[in-house]
This record gives sequence, C-alpha cells and structure tokens, in this order.
Amino acid sequence: MKARVIIYTRPGCHLCEEAKEAIEQADCAKYYTLGAVNIESDAELLKRYGNDIPVVTINGTEAFRHRVDPGKFRDAIVKATA
Repeated sequence: MKARVIIYTRPGCHLCEEAKEAIEQADCAKYYTLGAVNIESDAELLKRYGNDIPVVTINGTEAFRHRVDPGKFRDAIVKATA
C-alpha cells in the first residue's frame, strides 16, 4: 500500500518549492501518492499554518515542517509503508 503524502503550501513559497524538490530527490515516488493543499483556500488552514510552511504529512501525520531532507523523507516513506 502506498503512503499518502500531502504538502501544505501557498503560492510564492520558496521553501515549499525546495521541499517539493527534496521529495523528488528522495527517488521513492513509487511508494507514495503526493497531493498539495494551498492553505489560502481554507481559512482554518491559513490560521493554523500562516507563514509556518511548508508542512508535509505522511498518512495524516506531520513529518516535516519548513525543510525536507531527501534521505529522511525516504526513510519516513519506507517506515510508513512497512
């Protein structure tokens, strides 16, 4: 079963773009599905995260905030799919 990865982001967020690149660099895309949520589309998410993004969840649990390390992401995906 694939892990479900969600990145909470907003337009113009350079750290969000870096996080997406790190996720791609992890080279484990066959083990997860990736979705993105624009926090500006939901008042509650905007209030919860504000400028404290990106936030990456794996199977509904926060795994990363602000920065994503490709190796740690890969390890988290392996653990989530074990």
